Amino acid sequence: MAKRKSSKRTRSDNGDGNARSARPFWSGTLTFGLVSVPVDLYPGNRTNRAPLRMLGPEGEPLSRRYYSEKSGRDLDDDEMIRGYEIEKDRYVIVTDEELERLAPEQSRDLDLRRFVPLEDIPPLYFDRSYFLAPSEGSEKAYKLLAETMAEEKLAGVATFVMRGKQYLVAIFPENEILRAETMRFADEIRSPKEIGLPKDKKVPAATVKKFEKLIEKHSAKQLSLKELKDEQTEKLLKLVEKKRKQHKDIVEVEVPEQEQGKVIDLMAALKKSLAGKRKAA
Repeated sequence: MAKRKSSKRTRSDNGDGNARSARPFWSGTLTFGLVSVPVDLYPGNRTNRAPLRMLGPEGEPLSRRYYSEKSGRDLDDDEMIRGYEIEKDRYVIVTDEELERLAPEQSRDLDLRRFVPLEDIPPLYFDRSYFLAPSEGSEKAYKLLAETMAEEKLAGVATFVMRGKQYLVAIFPENEILRAETMRFADEIRSPKEIGLPKDKKVPAATVKKFEKLIEKHSAKQLSLKELKDEQTEKLLKLVEKKRKQHKDIVEVEVPEQEQGKVIDLMAALKKSLAGKRKAA
C-alpha cells in the first residue's frame, strides 16, 4: 500500500513557526470580566484501541437497527419518538421542538465564571481532557493568563455550549499552556455511602506493619509513563497480524457492482492503530 503524503493545507501555523497537525473541533472566546481571549479547543487524548467489527456468518459487516419489540419490525427515523420513563412501561413523550426550546442559547463564549485554588477541584469530577490553544493574534493575552494562573496556583471554572449542550469545564495552567477538563455535575457523583462500604474495624498492629512494608517495597519515586500502556490491545494486534501472515481466519466481503473500485479492507483500521502506536513509541 502506497504511503500517503501529508498535505500542507491540513496544517496551520501557531505564530511561532511550529505547525499544528490537528485541527480544533471548537473555537470561541474565553471571557471573564472585560477580558476576551480567542481560543481553540483540541482533544487531549485519542483512542488507539483496536476496533473489532461484528460480522455475519459469511463475513459481512453487521449494523445495529432500532426495531419494535411489539411487531419485530425495523423502524425508520421518522417513525421514532423520544420518551422519559416515569415508571415501568409509562412514558412522557418529549418532542424535538420541545428539546430545541430547552437547549441553551448558542454562543461562542467560554464563560470563565470564577477562579478557585487548584486543589479545590477533585479529579473525581473530571470527564474528558482537552487543550486550550490561543487563536491567531491572542498569543500574548493567552500567555499572560496562563502564567498568572500558574503563579497564583488557580484553576478556572467555566461553561460553554457545543452541539446544543452546555458543558461545565475546569481550566488548569500546565507548562505555560491551558488544559481543560469537562466536568461531571454534582448529582452525577456517587458518595461512599451509596456503595455500602464496611464500617471501620480495628486492625492488629502486625497487619498494619506488614502492609506498610509491602507498600514501601512496591513504591517508586515517580511514575514511569512506560507503565501506562494498553497491553491487551497490543496482544490483540499481534494475534491479528500473526493470523494475517498465516492466511488464517480471514474473510473477504463481496462488493456490489456499484461499489466496485472501493476496497473493503477489514485490517485497515488495525494497521492504522498499530502504526500510530509505533510512532508514539
